[in-house]
Amino acid sequence: MDMEVWRLRISATQRGKLISAGYTSLSSLSSVSPSDLARDLQISENDASEILKAASHCGRLDNSDQSHAIVTGAQTAWDMLHEEDLSRRITTSCADLDNILGGGINCKEVTEIGGVPGIGKTQFGIQLAVNVQIPVDFGGLGGKAIYIDTEGSFMVERALQIAESCVEDMLEYQEFVRKKFQACQVQMQPKDFLKNIFYFRVCSYTEQIAVINYLEKFISEHKDVKVVIVDSVTFHFRQDFDDMALRTRLLSGLALKLMKLAKNCSLAVVLLNQVTTKYSDGSFHLTLALGDSWSHACTNRVILYWNGNERYAYIDKSPSLRSASAPYSVTGKGIRGSASNSKRIKMT
Repeated sequence: MDMEVWRLRISATQRGKLISAGYTSLSSLSSVSPSDLARDLQISENDASEILKAASHCGRLDNSDQSHAIVTGAQTAWDMLHEEDLSRRITTSCADLDNILGGGINCKEVTEIGGVPGIGKTQFGIQLAVNVQIPVDFGGLGGKAIYIDTEGSFMVERALQIAESCVEDMLEYQEFVRKKFQACQVQMQPKDFLKNIFYFRVCSYTEQIAVINYLEKFISEHKDVKVVIVDSVTFHFRQDFDDMALRTRLLSGLALKLMKLAKNCSLAVVLLNQVTTKYSDGSFHLTLALGDSWSHACTNRVILYWNGNERYAYIDKSPSLRSASAPYSVTGKGIRGSASNSKRIKMT
């Protein structure tokens, strides 16, 4: 996929001239000479050379042979393992679930969370949008969140409630630390958490595609975004979509963009998904929506389910985590560990 010219480290004026002259992607610069570019943009040849050099630095253009991309040095498997050990995670606020997730939701990866209605998918989405903001001094990422709402299920009052509980938890932690170590101050207020959640409401699959295409630019202007939540990725692609081949192509394109975004911007992408019924081996059973081809769109897949009156999260797919289940609860404070007094609470 071509990288847009707005990512080049050049002046806004030069960027505007490039776009006005029709140079909107790096591939459009791949075979142009400095003199031709200077003529088209009405700038000096030196300035044109600097623009082409900036494009080369982005790793997509090799001026020596005018190819569209250059191959950079390989990363060793040892470096990759070290990088994985250092990768940061967002706590779910449920210790048992964090444990089977290796510490929480991993940045640089796409995690899909799916389950039946009422199991707590949106609660997880809101909880992660709050928890990503926990300051570094308190073991968090100190980041911001993007919440893409396709169903209208995001509740700002619920987000405030979870933020208030998060501040309470940090104050408790502060008291614990004060007794043993140097104190760290809780400076965030619940309203600050709400200010750090960028909310997009989308009402059609075309709007959903447009917003996801826009994310790279938005995040380049808000570099502290550390999680993107799509609630749900499924909804508009299940409504009146007769052309299944087109649906598959569109979803594949979205998946590639989100995986690239997670890796390049070192953030977590969390996709909430619905369930559907599937017929196999002579019976119907529940499975996550969008079919088998979509299952390759995420790095990790977590399925939420009921076991009697208790909620469980199951790691269904992951390249680095073993399959395991953990109980969790949806409480007034948000997602928490399993507790007998918070089973099957209906959040409204």
